[in-house]
Amino acid sequence: MSYTVLARKYRSQSFDDLVGQEPIATTLKNAITSNRVHHGYLFTGTRGVGKTSSARVLAKALNCMAFDAPTDTPCCKCESCTMIAEGEDLDVIEIDAASNTGVDNIRDLRDNTAYRPARARFKVYIIDEVHMLSAGAFNALLKTLEEPPDHVKFILATTEIQKVPATIVSRCQRFDFKSISIDAIGDHLKSVLDDEKVETDDTVIRRIARLANGSMRDALSLLDQLLSFGGGKLEPTVLDEVLPVAHDEVVTELMDHVADPDAAAALGCVERSLASGQTIERFCELMVEHLRTLMLFSVCGAETDMVDLPAPVRERLAEQATRFDPPTFVYLVSLMEEVRRSVKSSNASRALLDAAIVRLAMAENFSNIEKLLGQLDDSGTATAASQKKKPATGERTASR
Repeated sequence: MSYTVLARKYRSQSFDDLVGQEPIATTLKNAITSNRVHHGYLFTGTRGVGKTSSARVLAKALNCMAFDAPTDTPCCKCESCTMIAEGEDLDVIEIDAASNTGVDNIRDLRDNTAYRPARARFKVYIIDEVHMLSAGAFNALLKTLEEPPDHVKFILATTEIQKVPATIVSRCQRFDFKSISIDAIGDHLKSVLDDEKVETDDTVIRRIARLANGSMRDALSLLDQLLSFGGGKLEPTVLDEVLPVAHDEVVTELMDHVADPDAAAALGCVERSLASGQTIERFCELMVEHLRTLMLFSVCGAETDMVDLPAPVRERLAEQATRFDPPTFVYLVSLMEEVRRSVKSSNASRALLDAAIVRLAMAENFSNIEKLLGQLDDSGTATAASQKKKPATGERTASR
């Protein structure tokens, strides 16, 4: 018997199974019960957060044969539900836009919408990665998407909403799928491990959840990899052998070295992250995200609602935020964002990143401009005492 990977085995089968997307699930359920189902939906969000799974659940709810009308609780047992779950239902057509980008593909789709479903109530078109369609294909889809036949529903999914034309977006109800929290991923992994009868501890589960970066599919894939290595029990030592250190942990350690300052140790953190498979551009994005979090803690306080982190991590980063002042964070964020843009088109991207990290570690040499002005005497020249005085650690800020 062939093995079914965890990401498929534990894929959401109903609205109640959608982890971390409860507001979207509630909205879709209410639309069905109130008979206000739209003809076109646009699901957007990062990979592995439930877009395609939600599309299939919605298709089940519309076509479940156990009920005489659409239902918000599909049975998941009838022929229609089981075939949709397997991606083999004749009336639920899943299209990969990445390999069907041309205008001819969409014209064929448009022509087929005229035919009624073979056995279900609705013919449902699920177009994944819709942003990959060509301009001509989008134009061919416009009219049909705006006024489809009564028996047709469209569900579009994309990870890059900015590439979808506004004319398409305006014809759909848009749902933004957010990244799944570490706690939600951890709770789901616990239930999966209980079903698989595998022993582990919270340290292992939390490490996997953090490495998943908000993607449930990535978390289940990592868990699958660990189970293949560790057998019936997962120990922390297995994680150290199979998985890299979570990149957010590396960035946190790096910022400690920047604050010390220790440029050599900070560069060592960069090397570890890149050696584990992280791309330079993504590393820069993580740095910007981390610095933004520290800046918010510095400006708004440790209890701010603008940062969504579990208590232990919040406490750790709030303490780290006290090692810099707000103007310094403004400079550091700007520096790393400039580097992120530059590495995309540079043949010396690693050199740019390393230089930026050394620059971060030099932040101690940047003095607060108000303090410098205060050190000037009436004649506009710095006093001898102020020239010799070294800037305090808490008064670092941007260079000019």
